[in-house]
Amino acid sequence: MQPLCHDEESFALLKFKESFTINRSASDDPSAYPKVSLWKPESGDCCKWQGVQCNEDTGHVMSLNLRSSCLYGSINSTSSLFQLVHLQILNLADNHFNFSQIPTGFRQLSKLTNLDLSDSVFSGKIPSEILELSNLISLNLSWNYLELQKPGLRNIAQNLTNLKELDLREVDISSTVPNILANLSSLTSLRLRDCGLHGEFPMEIFHLPNLRFLNVLDNTYLTGSMPEFNRSSPLESLLLADTSFSGEIPNSIGNLKSLKYFTITNCFFSGLVPYSIGNLTQLILLELAANELHGSIPQSISRLVNLEDLNLFSNHLSGTVEFDLFLKLKNLKALQLSYNNISLLTNPSTNITLPKFEFLTLAFLNLSEFPNFLRNQDELGFLDLSGNKIQGQIPKWMWNLSKETLWALHLGFNFLTGFDQLPVFLPWTNLRILELSSNKLQGSLPIPPPSILSYLVSNNTLTGEIPQLICNLSSILILDLSRNYLSGLLPKCLSNLGDSLLVLNLNDNKFHGTIPQIFTKGNKLRMIDFSQNQLHGRLPRSLANCTVLEVLNLGHNQMNDTFPFWLGILPELRVLILRSNGIYGAIRSPNSSFDFSNIRIFDLSNNNITDKLPSQYFQNWKAMRIIDAKDLKYMQVYESFLSPGNEWAAYFPYSMTFTYKGAERVFERILDVFTAIDLSSNRFEGEIPEVVRYLKGLQLLNLSNNFLTGPIPSSLVNLTELEVLDFAKNKLSGVIPLQLVQLTFLSFFNVAHNHLTGPIPHGNQFDTFPNSSFCNNPELCGSPLSKICGNLEDSPPPPSTFEGNQNSSSFEFGWKVVVMGYGCGFIIGLVLGRIVFTKKDKMDCVLIQVEVDFTSVSEMRDERTALIE
Repeated sequence: MQPLCHDEESFALLKFKESFTINRSASDDPSAYPKVSLWKPESGDCCKWQGVQCNEDTGHVMSLNLRSSCLYGSINSTSSLFQLVHLQILNLADNHFNFSQIPTGFRQLSKLTNLDLSDSVFSGKIPSEILELSNLISLNLSWNYLELQKPGLRNIAQNLTNLKELDLREVDISSTVPNILANLSSLTSLRLRDCGLHGEFPMEIFHLPNLRFLNVLDNTYLTGSMPEFNRSSPLESLLLADTSFSGEIPNSIGNLKSLKYFTITNCFFSGLVPYSIGNLTQLILLELAANELHGSIPQSISRLVNLEDLNLFSNHLSGTVEFDLFLKLKNLKALQLSYNNISLLTNPSTNITLPKFEFLTLAFLNLSEFPNFLRNQDELGFLDLSGNKIQGQIPKWMWNLSKETLWALHLGFNFLTGFDQLPVFLPWTNLRILELSSNKLQGSLPIPPPSILSYLVSNNTLTGEIPQLICNLSSILILDLSRNYLSGLLPKCLSNLGDSLLVLNLNDNKFHGTIPQIFTKGNKLRMIDFSQNQLHGRLPRSLANCTVLEVLNLGHNQMNDTFPFWLGILPELRVLILRSNGIYGAIRSPNSSFDFSNIRIFDLSNNNITDKLPSQYFQNWKAMRIIDAKDLKYMQVYESFLSPGNEWAAYFPYSMTFTYKGAERVFERILDVFTAIDLSSNRFEGEIPEVVRYLKGLQLLNLSNNFLTGPIPSSLVNLTELEVLDFAKNKLSGVIPLQLVQLTFLSFFNVAHNHLTGPIPHGNQFDTFPNSSFCNNPELCGSPLSKICGNLEDSPPPPSTFEGNQNSSSFEFGWKVVVMGYGCGFIIGLVLGRIVFTKKDKMDCVLIQVEVDFTSVSEMRDERTALIE
């Protein structure tokens, strides 16, 4: 007879159970249930309790498996758990331990061989006592909020010499990978995903004799290369994606006959895809996307008969490829060939049994028509044919394509003109994403099914009004109808979308009338763009209900209202653009110190605003006081959602039209550190207030074409991030402060058409500005103007007191490149100008057009390069 459970261990288990509450949301597994719910004193032998296993000879509890048991609470070192000193296996994964630290009491469980605390909301530093459990064979601390203290990996290799499985995914290690880790000859699984690893990965680890699973995904700064593989390697999973691994894929990759999963997506591998890759006949997943691979796709891929996922996206692969090559892979469910220079022949042979694709991306290839084989696809979930040369109408047979399974359809950036027999609703009942942007679609707006989350149909030639049926899309997150010829009034029923809608973009159409009061309380709108239409009247006061709004763009309309100071209560508003409207009167003083506190881009240009500059607002704009370019991102909506079998995201970058360096330009993306004020072309008067100096993060300040008087404040030298400064066409007087020479990022400066006097400063960026920056100031003198100052010399540059930001960021470096680009362009222009300066002083302002035209192409190219970098 097997001995009964020991009373003291039964009591310890019950006490451990009582230290937690049962909460169904504490476990993520859909099949989770509280295993401890039947643990009761009267239920007899604890060795028969669920999750408990005892030694058959001694009756001591040796295994405790409470994985996904809905436990919520904390564990400390006095927990009764640590009285179970005979435990060898402990699994507490997928519970919620409320961000408590892993207790040091684990040292008492010295017999542990298997410890799994993964995905259980532990936090803090991993105690050194864990690394003293020298009998451990398997250690899993992944998917928590943990930090491994240095020299953590080295201590693991020295102390846990029997390890076979080590899983530290998403543990903050932030160190190099020591060579000593290659001494763990018993290791079968090493998972170090997203651990902040850096330095060079030891090549010897690839050659561990028993290693089957290697995962170092998402360690951006981890470098290394692949070794020559031998035939005895047992590797089944080799995951190197999103690292800085480089070099070529060795031909010996074909020796890994057991390999099932291989991904190097988003690395720096180059060279050819080796022909030997066809030897990996056990492969289920092959992802080589986003590298520098070139040459043709090897025909040997057709031998990968077990392959389900093939991703060659975004390389430099070229040549003509018969689609039959992939159709021979009967198990293939996902195929991604996008962003290569491939000419794909898509008409399959009649004797081939087609695989049932679930995920297919053939974007930005050279397709000229819809692939005919799609007619027979009834299991597709994701289809991307965008960026090809497909012309004409979308064929009628597309309506029968995967009606119930298709959840994402991308057909943008083609030459599609319309739909063959357009139904009232598009027929895909579970469609989440529909992207038809940048085609030549004509006629009325197609209506997606009610399941839609993201609907993008911008940059077409659609006409007519917005159909009322659009208002029935109760789940929609992103609605982008911009850059079409849609007209009529904005329907009041758009208010029906308030419970879900994040982005409403109707930019550049022909809508007229007033903006209805469609913004209900509790709406989730983060971006509203009605710019470049023919809307008029007052701004709807219901905009004040948009409490999470980040971008409001009503520019280039015919709005007739006073300044909407009441929008200042919106705590998340970052971009406010009301340019080119009929906003009139003075800017009323703010109601509180929180008005527009998060604003970064403020554009009221080309209106009819009077009185003095809003100095009280300048004091409130806290976001403009911050200099922070450490983590460069774009302003965007990024909302995740579940699709069949995967988690995806609806992504929409914010854009705007803005006057930059004297020209109106479209910003397709906006860096979230970009900070700008444009109050030009109004009727502001008085002096430039001194409080502007506190806006230290400001990169663009445009006050041109007003009635400003007084001097240019020398305190503007505090705006060390300033790139554009435009005070042209005012009534400013006095000298140009010498201190402005210290603004080393300044690449555009314009004070033309004022009453400034004295010599123009020189040195640094001031030596690159053209004569047009200073013309029509009769009392200004010195280079680049032809008027020589009284002492026959330009003024010397002032002694530099500005030391700059000692922690130079990549953002600063990027804009330095831009500044150099402008400098070179303007120098060429100035050389041309000086040839004719001797003829007439009045030519100073005429020459500006030559210079701007001459350099505009290089300016735009340099800006684009800097933004990408």
